[in-house]
Amino acid sequence: MKRCVPLEPAAEAVCSQSAVPPLIFQMPPEQGRRALEEAQDAPVYKYPADISREWVSTGMWGSIPVYFIAPVSKKIRNIIFYIHGAGWVYGSFHTHEKLVRELSARTDSLVVFPEYSRSPEAKYPTATEQCYFILSHIKKIIGDCFAVDNNTTLTVAGDSAGGNMAIAMVLMSAMRRGACIDGLLLYYPVTDACFDTLSYRQFAENYYLYREGMKWFWRQYTASTEDRNRITASPLRAGTDCLKCFPRTMIINGQADVLRSEGEAFGEKLRCAGVEVTALRVQGTIHDFVMLNALDQTNACRTAMDASAGWVNRLSRNAAQEKSENLYCQG
Repeated sequence: MKRCVPLEPAAEAVCSQSAVPPLIFQMPPEQGRRALEEAQDAPVYKYPADISREWVSTGMWGSIPVYFIAPVSKKIRNIIFYIHGAGWVYGSFHTHEKLVRELSARTDSLVVFPEYSRSPEAKYPTATEQCYFILSHIKKIIGDCFAVDNNTTLTVAGDSAGGNMAIAMVLMSAMRRGACIDGLLLYYPVTDACFDTLSYRQFAENYYLYREGMKWFWRQYTASTEDRNRITASPLRAGTDCLKCFPRTMIINGQADVLRSEGEAFGEKLRCAGVEVTALRVQGTIHDFVMLNALDQTNACRTAMDASAGWVNRLSRNAAQEKSENLYCQG
C-alpha cells in the first residue's frame, strides 16, 4: 500500500503481517499474548548475559517474578530498572530479552526486570504499585548477589506502556520520597489517554499499532475517566511543578507511530520544567521498533540502541562523578 511516509523494508513487512485479521487487539488477551510470544521466537542475536530470577512479594499487590540481567564482565556501573511495554496486556521477559540483554552488555548495567501482573486481570494501579514496590526496595532485593556501590547510578527505563509506568516511578518516588533516580530512558512512551493527536490521525491504521488498538489497551488497563486523569496514568497532564523533580531524560520515538506526538510533547513539557532532555525521532519506522526481533537489524533500531546505550554510559559517568564530588564536599 502507499504510505504517507516511507518505511524501512523490514518495518513495511511487519506492518503487512500485522494487518492480517484478526488484529492482535481483536483477539482474547491470552491469544494475543501467545501471538506476540511466538513472534518473538524469531531468531535474533542476543548479547551474552548472566540471567537469574526470583519471586518477590509486593505486599498487598501480590508476588511477581523479577529477572536480573547482569553483564558477563561482572563489572556493574549502573542499575537499569526496566519496565516492559506491550499495552499493559502483553509482554514478558521473553518478548524483551534481546533488548535488555543489549542494554546490560553495552552499558555494564544490572537490569532489574519485573514481570508485573498484566491487564485486564490486573487493573490500574496494580502493575504500577508492584513496580514501585520493587524499585523502592531495590537495594534490599539485589542484596549481596551483585557488587554495587554508592556510586552506582540508577536509571529507570521502559518502552510504550512500560515507558508510561517508568514515568510514574519518578512521580511516585517524588511524592513518596522514594528512590533517588539518576536518569529516565523512554522508548515511544504512552503519556496521555487521548487519541486525537496529529500522529494518531496520521497513522491510525496499517502502521502496526492502531488507534483502535490503543483505545482497546487503555480499556483493559482502566476504563475509568478518573483513573485516566491521574498523572501516574496520563503524565502529560502533570503540571510543570510536578515535573521539575525529573532526572536527566532521554526519549526516543519512531516516525510512523500513533504515540509519537504525545511522546514528543512530554519531552517538550519536561524541557519547559527545566529538565535536561535528549529527544530523538527515528525516521522510517513504527512502534515497538527497539523491541521486535524482526526489526533488530534495521537502521532505526541500531540508531536507537547506539544512542540510548551511549546516553546511559554518559549518564553513568557524569552521575558517578557528581556523587563522588558531593561526598568529597561533605567529607
